[in-house]
Formats: sequence, C-alpha cells, structure tokens
Amino acid sequence: MSPASPARDAVLALDQGTSGTKGMLVAEDGMVLATAHRALGQQYPQPGRVEQEPEAVWTTVVEVLRELAAHEGVRPVGLGLSVQREAVLAWERATGRPLSRLVSWQDRRTTERCAELAEGPHAGLITGRTGLPVDPMFSATKAAWLLDDIDPGRGPACAGLLRVGTVDAWLLHRLTGGATDAIETGSASRTQLLNLATAEWDPELAEVFDVPLETLPEVTASTGDFGRLRGVPGVPDGLPVAAVLGDSHAALFAQSHGRQGVVKATYGSGSSLMALCPKDVKPPDGIARTIAWRIAGEDPACALEANIASAGTAVRWAARLLGMDAAGLAELAATGRDSELHLVPAFDGLGAPYWDRDARAVLCGIQQDTGPAELARAAVESLAYQVADTLTRFEDALGPVSQLCADGGPTANERLMSFQADLAGRPVLRAGLPELSALGVAQLAGVALGIWSEADLETATPPGTRFAPTKDLAWRSARMADWRRAITRARATAP
Repeated sequence: MSPASPARDAVLALDQGTSGTKGMLVAEDGMVLATAHRALGQQYPQPGRVEQEPEAVWTTVVEVLRELAAHEGVRPVGLGLSVQREAVLAWERATGRPLSRLVSWQDRRTTERCAELAEGPHAGLITGRTGLPVDPMFSATKAAWLLDDIDPGRGPACAGLLRVGTVDAWLLHRLTGGATDAIETGSASRTQLLNLATAEWDPELAEVFDVPLETLPEVTASTGDFGRLRGVPGVPDGLPVAAVLGDSHAALFAQSHGRQGVVKATYGSGSSLMALCPKDVKPPDGIARTIAWRIAGEDPACALEANIASAGTAVRWAARLLGMDAAGLAELAATGRDSELHLVPAFDGLGAPYWDRDARAVLCGIQQDTGPAELARAAVESLAYQVADTLTRFEDALGPVSQLCADGGPTANERLMSFQADLAGRPVLRAGLPELSALGVAQLAGVALGIWSEADLETATPPGTRFAPTKDLAWRSARMADWRRAITRARATAP
C-alpha cells in the first residue's frame, strides 16, 4: 500500500458579493484547486430600498468555507477576503450581533438627503476630501439613516457600544470571534467618511454626516495581521486572515498586479471600471478617485473608478419580465435582430459617468416588429454601451487605452465581449477566470504570506481570451450617438 501524498498548501479566498458568496483554493503554483458558491437573495421592502439579511450572508460564508476546508489533499495556510462595497450594517460591538439589515450599495433610501447635501455648503468638502460624488450609493448617508433608526440620540454610538460599517468589517469581527475590529482602507474609502489625503477617518466629514467616529472600526492596511479564524463552524481555528480587498479592487489587482496602465471593467450586478493612477491625476467629470489598496508599510495605491449602477441588474430585470433566467435571456438575445432599440437601465437613476439621481429607465426605438428577442438583445447590449460610454472619460485623464481587461460572470457571453470590442474600438481581454475577485485577493494574501512575490503573479494568472474589434469608426460613432440620444431621453424624464 503506497503512502498517501502530502497535502498541498493553498490560499483560501472568500469573495462575498451581492448575489452570492464564492470561494476558491489556490495552490502555490497558482492552480485553482477547488471552488465553491452559494447564492444569496435580496429584499425590496419599499421602492428604492434594497436589503439583505446579515445572518443569511453569514450562512453562505460559513457554508463556502466549510466546503473548501474539507477538500481532500489541501491544507489552507491563510485566508484572503474580498467583499461587496458600500453596503452597510450596524452591529453590537461586543457580540457582533446585527442590529439592522445589510443596506445594499444599490439602495436609494437616502436620495433626498444626498440632494440636500449636494446643494448645500458641504458638497465641495465631501467630494474634495473623498473623491466621490454625493450619491446614495456610498455608505455615509446610509450609516446615518441606520443610526437614526436604532440610536437617534447617538448615545450608544458615541460610547463605542455599537458599530456601523461595511461588510468586510463585520465579517472580520465574526470570522475572528470578535477579536478584530477593523475596516480595510479601500473599503473605507468608499464610505465618504475617509480623507483620501490621510487615509484616516475625517472628523469634519463624520460631523457633516452625523456618524460619530466612536462607532467606526479602525482603518487598517489591505495586508497584515487581521487575526485568525475562531469559532467558524466546520473550519479549524487558527487560519490567519492575510489580506482584505473590495471586490472591484481585488479584480484590479488580479488584472494589473500593481502596474499602472491597465483599465479593467468588472461586470456584475453593476459594473466598475477602474485603473491605477498617479496620486496627482485630476479625475475627469463623472469619474471618482478612490484608494485601490494599501499594502502594509507602503503608501496607498490611488485609482480612478467609474461605478455603473445597473449592469447585470438590467439583464435580470429583462429576464424576469420575459419569464426566464439570465442564461435563457442571453440565448434569446443572440436571435434578436439588429435594431435601434436601446434600454437605458436607470431604474434608480444613473451612476457614472452622469451621476444623475433623477434619471429614469427608458426603452427607446420600439417598432411594430420589436419582440422579446430584441428586448433581450437591448438588455444585454446595455452593459457594453455603458462601459464604452464611460471608457472615453478614462482616456481624458490617462490617455489612449490600448485594451480593456474584462472580468465578471457576464463576460462568459462571447457575443457580448465581441460587441464590447466593437463599441470600444479596441481589443477586450477577457480574464482566464470570469470571477477574478477571489483570485485577486488570494494572490495578495499569498504575497503577504510570502508564498509568492509580485513578480510571480504574472505566470500564476490564467491567460485570457482576446476579442478584437471588427467595426470601423463610422459604425462606432453612429452607435454611440444613438446611445447618447437614449441617455438624453432618460435624463429628460426626470420629475
């Protein structure tokens, strides 16, 4: 009887996203040894409100970790954590018990408050210090709303008895049995409470938003000692958490490995275009500044980012309308004729590059022979139109972009990727793995643990697929002009 093969060391990566939680085991040679996934639902209690149950989120996290930890022949040596951004919840500092639902980044309940701030004396202060437009997507106004609901007098908040924070902060608390009270710098930069210049909480912003500093977790680097897993069902205690990133930031790390000049688009429920940039680059209109990550002992890595509010959300909306799933919609879209039909999915306003909270969703170009296939095609193609429209703003700041790097579930649709290349007028490089956030945070955790150097990551990343443009400038110009006319109609319908 031959002896059993020794277990392979691997980094365990957890990617907690809006639509579900994914996990991945990555070996020392970069090979993905195993993956796991659990779907996650959302609740819509009132128009404009989007929530998730924190304990449902935790259940998916536990199930994914348990499944991967039980994988035979693999010994996890560290954990990397990637999370959805801007979503916020409140919890008891001592126990980690949720005091609220998780209020999604898609939630628009604070639209009126944001309008007041945008028209008030602090608008310049907010955007100048945070790099972000005043919009309900970001965490600060939602954090204040939660505090108004559970602690209107701010007594427990000011006493440090409760926390409001992003998903990474709450999961770190739960994963470490309450030992870690921290928020990663990149996630903190999405709250509108962090000063980009100092990479610390800003007391003046905290006062503007009425979110006491005492209720916020400590801002920490993206790598370092985040504590060790403790009390996670089915997972041995002691596994160190070595890296934490926002999901879009993790995808950028996997695409760029810290190199400037790479522009990536992550396609998910929304879409995120992001590129590393020099600290002194001035963002063009409609594009935000953010912190991509902060390696322990180094200065923060700055990035330009555009947040498109509805991408996969538009596909799911059309699929529900037509009584099918997203995969069925993609198949139907492939049969739709080329037409002037455009869906502008401004269901709750437009994000980048317009940031128009009053815009409304419109369907333009309906004809007598427009059918379900054409509607399906318009929904799928709306992803590509929004990305191509936004990409031009990046070139205003960074110069010509040689290719667009793409990742996320929708990139499995080859027709969409080909159409994206045609609209953008430049090659699209689809990632070798469609879900790059887990891989990116696994790679950063591996670097922090000394498993890889940053130079090793180029060869450890699966090669992608290149889609070259096939249309000329006249075709692209005509298509984008039609799209922008549809955008104008969406914005003209504002009340």
